[in-house]
Amino acid sequence: MSLETTARTEGAALGHLAARLTLEEKVALVVGAGTWETTGIERIGLRPMVLSDGPVGVRGGTGSPAATAAMFPAPSALAATWDLDLARRAGALFATEARRHGVDVVLAPQVNLQRTPVGGRHFECYSEDPVLTADVAVALVGAAQERGVGMCVKHYVANDSETDRTRYVARVDERTLREVYLAPFERLVADADAWSVMGAYSGVDDGHESAPALEHRGLLTGVLKDEWGFDGVVVSDWVATRSVAGAVRGGLDLQMPGPDGVWGDGLLEAVRSGEVAEGELDDKVERLLRLAVRVGALRLDGSAPEGPTSGASAVGHGTPEDAAALLRELTARSMVVLKDEAGLLPLASAARVALVGPGAVDLFLLGGGSSFVVPDRVTCVVDELRTAFPATEVSVHAGARPRRNPPLLDVAALCTDPVTGAVGVRVELLGVDGTVLEVEAGQPWDGWRQDVLADAATLRLTADVRLTEPGVHGLGLGTVGVHDVRVDGAPVASGETVADTGIVLSSGHNHPFAVVHEVTVGPDAPRTVRLAADLQVVHPVGYASFVRAELVHALPGPSAEDELSEAVEAARAADVAVVVVGTTEEVESEGYDRPDLALPGNQDELVARVLAANPRTVVVVNAGAPVLLPWLADAPTVLWAWLPGQEGGTALADVLAGVTEPSGRLPWTLPARAQDVPVPDAIPVDGVVDYAEGVHVGYRAWERDGLEPAAPFGHGLGWTTWSYDALEVAPGGDAAPDEPAGVVVTVTLTNTGPRAGREVVQAYVEPPAPDADRPRRWLGGFTTVDAAPGETVTARVPVRRRAFQIWDTGARRWATPPGDHAVRVGRSVRDLRLDAVASLTASPLELSPTTRSHGVSAPSNSARRHP
Repeated sequence: MSLETTARTEGAALGHLAARLTLEEKVALVVGAGTWETTGIERIGLRPMVLSDGPVGVRGGTGSPAATAAMFPAPSALAATWDLDLARRAGALFATEARRHGVDVVLAPQVNLQRTPVGGRHFECYSEDPVLTADVAVALVGAAQERGVGMCVKHYVANDSETDRTRYVARVDERTLREVYLAPFERLVADADAWSVMGAYSGVDDGHESAPALEHRGLLTGVLKDEWGFDGVVVSDWVATRSVAGAVRGGLDLQMPGPDGVWGDGLLEAVRSGEVAEGELDDKVERLLRLAVRVGALRLDGSAPEGPTSGASAVGHGTPEDAAALLRELTARSMVVLKDEAGLLPLASAARVALVGPGAVDLFLLGGGSSFVVPDRVTCVVDELRTAFPATEVSVHAGARPRRNPPLLDVAALCTDPVTGAVGVRVELLGVDGTVLEVEAGQPWDGWRQDVLADAATLRLTADVRLTEPGVHGLGLGTVGVHDVRVDGAPVASGETVADTGIVLSSGHNHPFAVVHEVTVGPDAPRTVRLAADLQVVHPVGYASFVRAELVHALPGPSAEDELSEAVEAARAADVAVVVVGTTEEVESEGYDRPDLALPGNQDELVARVLAANPRTVVVVNAGAPVLLPWLADAPTVLWAWLPGQEGGTALADVLAGVTEPSGRLPWTLPARAQDVPVPDAIPVDGVVDYAEGVHVGYRAWERDGLEPAAPFGHGLGWTTWSYDALEVAPGGDAAPDEPAGVVVTVTLTNTGPRAGREVVQAYVEPPAPDADRPRRWLGGFTTVDAAPGETVTARVPVRRRAFQIWDTGARRWATPPGDHAVRVGRSVRDLRLDAVASLTASPLELSPTTRSHGVSAPSNSARRHP
């Protein structure tokens, strides 16, 4: 039976099943049954489907059987491998983790582009380039869905920044949308048959229609469903639905969460009143049923559906140890050698190594926001380095303070209920009139109180804190919403701003700024102080009620200068210093954009002083998004290690010890100066984010403007050298009727270094003539090859026909500009070694026999490879 016949048969069965449903059942089906579940209908054999966040791991939905999960490195790290086999293996692991946690649909990947480096969710995206983003995402989504787990591709579309993300309208011209921001979504529909797409909070103005993303009929229904043939489910971002009829007709299929919200409260009545026709729900219902069939929540033959974990063995259900092995490899491979002038990588044996920096003590594993998971395990850099170098003395020193808030208060060790004396804090829930509704004595406190009584307005928290260590202590509390905080009766902090659903969507509640009150303890006079706070109970639509209050405690100890000086002296005395600096989840987070590109705290000063103390220093940057490196010119060796997830310690030790090559390449441009960044922010003006740069996103703008970044798109040295020897270009085989084929670029290259290595061969396309409306060059395709020392290998890079095309806004179709397009290959967008000419006409592709080469021999790992 052909695929077309199978699809028709399935479509008929789904239509028949949908016709059996009552109006009430149809409405229930297109509205979530809770925060993470869809509605089940037992009489037709449909069980609920479970959804879960997933960019860096599968947290699990309601009733998750495990509290922990495999924590992947940030998605940007996966893209930095430029390795589609690794992406497919990561997709398979997502499927395994989903089944392990009883999840049917994982809310990932995020294929928005990294338009500005300050974007709060930059680390959750793959790249600033649509081709690299699409290729990695297609490999990952395809592998997961082959194993019966749905992936929900997000956020459709042009939702590339966080400031006012629930309100702004992205003004993007049609050509830019088609050639850049829609491109990864189109590929995921065409090549991976994506089962689900998530609509964004923001709005889009494409010149034809301006509307919230979930109501934009032209993009959701016209492009995604009608033109591309997407047959899956369009899911709302959580609490993003703003209207009933507008979202129904725009193309939304499933409002999440539920059962309340705009559709939960109003859709049924809208149908009964005639505002929405019942027939308008039928296509949505069929899409939900189709998704249920795909994930095993519904069987069209009438048999019982699979449970959400029953497919675990079918997806190759592995152990946490299996996951750790893959993540260790992936994380090590993703690391990017920015420079290695001193040839320090991998490290030779040394008597003493000083491991310095806040990341050396506590790696920053992931960014903040909805991607958070509790890892199966956390690997420690110092422990892994000591294991890798058993004969080496490894000392560790933080040296810098990157965090805004002090450490969390140890409630179990220091706090007691002031009334009962029980260990913990006292919690009282108050109504609007101040009436005490509930009292809980001696409670633990981890920063959250969730599922609070619906009629509670205030949570009163009190604790006696026993301080014994002499010196100055800092006690504080960070919260959101209306609050009043006191220490021994003295006011410490207060706020009158009411927190509502907006605080949940901003993720500002994840990292509330704590106001600290100093308390002095004498050498022989321990003190007990009373910490008391009245805190707002937040009752957001679509989410459980909660109170957020982070109790912090700064212990007496050395000053910041003392800590820094100690680290510098340790580096001076060592044979090699390894400095690990980076961002934190306070800086890189969903819900808000970064104010600047600086490393937080005094980390830059630490690096500069260590470099001055010891010229044999490896600097490791533990960050997901670009940061400025003012000391880059002085650093002999710099390694970009991303937000690495649970295997950060093992992977970094493998790289430093020479076990695994850091073969990553930058998936974005690293700026040298903030003033050179093409899109320095995405702050809405009068509610609009104007994509005025058009198709010149990321490195394309750097190439257009001729500015020098710290490191260009695609850059990475690995630990060997390469020569590019020969190039051939031949017609490809992906032609459609009346469209020119793409090309296959065949590159011969040789590993000229002393170690086996992996090379990422990158092919770029240039237009026939300079054109202000087209980039100077753009990525056409890429591949990876492995070679032993001295070995010559062949790389085949397919470049799709779309790489040569533009969107003709007049005809509203793709067109191929005739003329000679240069096809250039090399190691980055600024390190191109060979080129050929492809002569394009409106007829099938013609290729010039002329092939030119330049700069064939790869230079050694030296400064001239680093702009």
